[in-house]
Amino acid sequence: MGRSMTDIKFCGLQTRNAVWTALDVRARWAGFVHFPSSPRHITPADAEDAFRPAIGHMESVSVTVDADDDLLSAIKTAFAPHWIQLHGAETSGRVSEARQLTGAKIIKALPVADADDLTAAKAYDGIADMILFDAKPPKGASRPGGWGTTYDYALLKSLNITTPWLLSGGLDAANVRAAVEASGAAAVDVSSGIENAPGEKSATRMKAFAGALNG
Repeated sequence: MGRSMTDIKFCGLQTRNAVWTALDVRARWAGFVHFPSSPRHITPADAEDAFRPAIGHMESVSVTVDADDDLLSAIKTAFAPHWIQLHGAETSGRVSEARQLTGAKIIKALPVADADDLTAAKAYDGIADMILFDAKPPKGASRPGGWGTTYDYALLKSLNITTPWLLSGGLDAANVRAAVEASGAAAVDVSSGIENAPGEKSATRMKAFAGALNG
C-alpha cells in the first residue's frame, strides 16, 4: 500500500498566480493573512478576488491575529472563507465566538518551543475544528508567525488530542518529508518556505514543496 497524501496549506498567498499554483499541486487550503504588520497582508476583498479561480476546488482560510468583531464581520462579508485561523492569544471562548460570528470553521494556532507548550492544546481540544502548531516567534517579533523558525517536530508525536492538527514552523522542500515522519502530521502549513523573499511566493518553491512531500 502506498503512502497516504499529506494535506497542504499554502499560507500568505496574495495573487491569483499563487492560487493557480496551489491548485496545480493539489493543495487543500489557500491561506490569506489579514494583519497589517505582516508582509503577507491582504484585505478580505482582495483575498476574495485572488481566491476566485479556486472556488469549488480548494478551501480558503483567513488568517487573523486577535481580530475584533468588526474585522471578523468584514471578513465574512467580503470573503466568506471556509476557515478562520486565529493566530494570536485567543481563548477557547473566543474560538466559539469567532465561529458564531463568521459561520466558518476555526483553526487555532499555538506556538511551540518545547514539550511544555503542548499542554495549551488541551484547552482547545474539541472546541477548535483544527489546531495548528507553529514555531514560537523570536522575542520582540512584530507578528506571531511566518519567521521560518523550526523546533523539534518529534514533540508532536506524543500529542493526545482528538482534534485534527497541522504541522507548521520552518518547513520547506528540504525538510518537510522528515518533519512529517518525525511528527506524524497528516497536514502541513507553509509560508516562508515557499518564498523568494517575505511575501513573494515562488511557484518553483511551491511545486518543489509539494513534490518533496507527496511526490
